[in-house]
Amino acid sequence: MSNLWNLDRLKPSDSVVVPGETLPAMFWNGAAQRAGQVFMRQKEYGVWREWTWQQTASAVREIGNGLLSLGLQPGECVSILSNTVVEWVLTDLAVLSCGAVCNGIYPTDSSSQTHYLCEDSATRILFVEDDEQLDKALEVRQRLPLLRRIVVFDTKGLRDFSDPGVIDLAALRELGRNHAKAQPTQLDERSAACRPQDLAILVYTSGTTGRPKGAMHSHGGLVYAVRGYNQIVVQDASDERMCFLPLCHIAERVGGEYSAVYTGAVLNFVENPETVPENVREIAPTVFTAVPRVWEKFYSAVAISLRESGKLQQAVYAWGLGVGARIAEIVLAGKPVPTRLKALFMIARWLALDNVRRLIGIHRARFLVTGAAPISPDLVKWYLALGVPMLEVWGMTESCGAATYMPASRIKPGSVGPACPYNEVKLDPATGEILVRGRNVFMGYLNQPEKTAETVDAQGWLHTGDVGTVDAEGYFRITDRMKDIIITAGGKNVTPSEFENDLKFSPYITDAVVVGDKRAYLTVIVMIDQENVEKFAQDRDIPFSNYTSLTRAKQVQELIWGEIERINHKFARAEQIKKFYLLETQLGAEDDELTPTMKLKRKFVEKKYAAHIEAMYR
Repeated sequence: MSNLWNLDRLKPSDSVVVPGETLPAMFWNGAAQRAGQVFMRQKEYGVWREWTWQQTASAVREIGNGLLSLGLQPGECVSILSNTVVEWVLTDLAVLSCGAVCNGIYPTDSSSQTHYLCEDSATRILFVEDDEQLDKALEVRQRLPLLRRIVVFDTKGLRDFSDPGVIDLAALRELGRNHAKAQPTQLDERSAACRPQDLAILVYTSGTTGRPKGAMHSHGGLVYAVRGYNQIVVQDASDERMCFLPLCHIAERVGGEYSAVYTGAVLNFVENPETVPENVREIAPTVFTAVPRVWEKFYSAVAISLRESGKLQQAVYAWGLGVGARIAEIVLAGKPVPTRLKALFMIARWLALDNVRRLIGIHRARFLVTGAAPISPDLVKWYLALGVPMLEVWGMTESCGAATYMPASRIKPGSVGPACPYNEVKLDPATGEILVRGRNVFMGYLNQPEKTAETVDAQGWLHTGDVGTVDAEGYFRITDRMKDIIITAGGKNVTPSEFENDLKFSPYITDAVVVGDKRAYLTVIVMIDQENVEKFAQDRDIPFSNYTSLTRAKQVQELIWGEIERINHKFARAEQIKKFYLLETQLGAEDDELTPTMKLKRKFVEKKYAAHIEAMYR
């Protein structure tokens, strides 16, 4: 890794890496250029299996021809209900090569949600990962008259299963090989017939304010965005990426899969969502994109590990991090780093900081990217003190991901940077709402023209719903969601996200929702970090029998209140938290309180826990 004070090495490139104005054209051109190079790796039974571009292209061709043999027509929709695996990418590229539309469904979605998404998108063929996901599909199949076939990736749990409407991926590929013999040019013709203005993918919003809406993205818009991403920070075939976020989310789909197709960066797939901490140390990505919750978990792991280490290790780490923090402040101020401090930093890396980076798995990372939710500025500074720049991007599904970005040469923690070079960003002078305009903005919501008209105005500006400010250098700062701003009974406007982000910096807190609209004071609902709080309780012989009893323990309540008080001192009296409530149920991705990206749904939480909120105001 290069030195922290030489961030100009991350300067972007605006040259076209792979030609093609549609996703299939981009993929097939890339495959022709990189035939023998490794494109993907996935760990199976403890062994990393490599996929070259040539092997990938062969599999995509077989799956694509298999879909053609099932009668898939241009413009028809295919959905994928699966975790992030190699087969997801193969299927996505095959569907797009057929001129069809690809839609992703979160593997944590219920059968009723699966039904809604397949019905709304008019899904013709549904791919599922395994027997667990197949059960959801079979439960709602009778209510989906347009659904012609279900294809299963992994049939290990289906040895004695037989159904004429269900086939496995191997059988589909066999159909594809036979179809290619009869019609050898059909897939190429379909791929060549795709136009930039054609609908390519659907990305359903998380539905925090109602039913999910299907955001429509065209081939041209996606290619434009992917090329734009490489204007932010350049990547190439020497880069290693870790593919673990849901592929039905815009971040991994565009910033991961499609960016790798364009740049040639290698995609490494984790074994499963639970093995991310181990897999990241094996992969050691050079470019690492994740959501704030992942960065917070890494920080918590280091904090807890240090508390268990000896006094000497703690002292060496504290000294090393102090050196890194001093350099980080100088770099952030845009000033040259003194030679003596550079030498001290190299010693600090050797003694402590390199070991911390290896513990996390970021020892080879050129830079880290964070997005999809706000992050604490202190966390950005911590990673920078370790010697790895963290670049925050801001955007949304409807803007095809990043609309603003943090330049590596001028990082401002707490800001989301200036507008990306490929789109315009401005503030609504009346409301302070952030607006985005560019070719990366989506086509609209499927089947919901009135919602589209509410979101994109006549001048083409996307109304994001985020409120912010912009400084003299054009750096934007998100203050909150328009609908989340709290106005207390005393008339004080409070943006809860800033307090919530500071709380999430604590190793004992996973998420938080500040409450107080039209109330005399502010309160907060907190979700604890189970692993770290359990460790805290065990180290102090605090008795607990389950998660609920853990949250009710007096010492745990005092621990969390101490974390809240630490943050309170940073805010004015009217913005301070007076009371709190700990969620007594351990929440996972399947729970309604959480979005698929593991954020607490503010309105849902406020409604479900209304009785507990009222109790804090009695």
